[in-house]
Amino acid sequence: MKAAIVTGPGATPIFGEFAVPTADAGEQLITVRASALSNLTRGRAAGSHYSSDNAYPAVPGTDGVGITASGQRVYFALPRAPFGAMAEQSVVPLAHCIAIPDSLDDITAAAIANPGMSVAAALLERANLIAGETVLINGATGVSGKLAVQLARHFGAGNVIATGRNAAQLELLKPLGADVVIPFTLDGSDPLGARRFEQQLIDTFASGIDIVVDYLWGQSALSIMTAVVKGVDDARPARFIQVGSAGGEDSILLPAAGLRSSSLVLMGSGLKSVPFPALLRSVQRTFDAVAPANLQIDAKPVPLADVEATWNAGGRERIVFTI
Repeated sequence: MKAAIVTGPGATPIFGEFAVPTADAGEQLITVRASALSNLTRGRAAGSHYSSDNAYPAVPGTDGVGITASGQRVYFALPRAPFGAMAEQSVVPLAHCIAIPDSLDDITAAAIANPGMSVAAALLERANLIAGETVLINGATGVSGKLAVQLARHFGAGNVIATGRNAAQLELLKPLGADVVIPFTLDGSDPLGARRFEQQLIDTFASGIDIVVDYLWGQSALSIMTAVVKGVDDARPARFIQVGSAGGEDSILLPAAGLRSSSLVLMGSGLKSVPFPALLRSVQRTFDAVAPANLQIDAKPVPLADVEATWNAGGRERIVFTI
C-alpha cells in the first residue's frame, strides 16, 4: 500500500510502498482518509517524544480519520506500530475509535482532534475547570493555543488571558474569546522584556488566576509561575498544566522556595498522565463543541504523496495529509 515511511530516528518520511496491515482479534482495520501533522506525530516519528518506541521502518501518524470495515466513519488514535495513520490503511484496537458527527468534515475532524484533546484534557481532566474560573493560555498564537482560547470559553471559563510572542496575532484572539492579551519578548532583544512581562502578569493576577495551560515551557512558563508566587493570595491555589514545549526549552530552574511559599500546583497533561479513555473523551468533547462554539481552526489539506516536501514546513496552518 502507499504510505509515508520513516526509515530512522530524525529522518524525514518518504512516500512509498509499505506492507498492508491485517487486523488481529480486538482490532479494527481502517481505510484512512485524513491524518493531521501534529507535534506529537513529529516527535514520535523522530524518536524524541517520551512515548516513542524507536522501531523503524514505520509509518508515522498518531491519529486520523477513516472508514471501518463496516463502513462507519471514525476518528482513530494510536494505531498499532508500525502501521501509523499516514497510509492507505491502518489498524487500531477497537477501543481506540470514536464516531465522528455527520456535520464534521474529514479535514476539520483530523485537524482539530489533537489540539482539542490537549486543551480539553488539560482543563477538564487535569484541572477540573469550574465555571467562572480564570484561565491563562500560554502560547496562545499557535494552532493549539488559538483553539485553547476558544474551548476555554466554551467550557465555562469566566475570564480568558492569552499570552504569546506575537502581539498582532494575540489581538486576533479577542473576538475568539480572549479577554486579556499579554505579549512578551524574552529572546534577549529586549533586556527588560522578562521583567515587564512578569509585572504585567502580577498586575493581571490581582484579579485572580485559577488555571494556566502552558504550550511553551521555558522562560515564559517560569515568568508565569513567578508571577503566581508573587501576585496570588495563598488562599487561592493556581493549577499550572504543562502541555507542550513549543518554546524550544525542555528545562527551567524553579526555586524550591517558590513552591513552598505559594499554593501553586504543577501537573502535566498528555499521554500517560491522562488515561487513554479520558483522552478519547476529550476528543469527543471537542467534536461536540465545533458547531455550538463555532470553533475555528486553520487547516491545509495536502496529498500524502507530498509528505517529504511538507513534513518540515512551517506556518500557522495545521497540515492534514489526505489519502
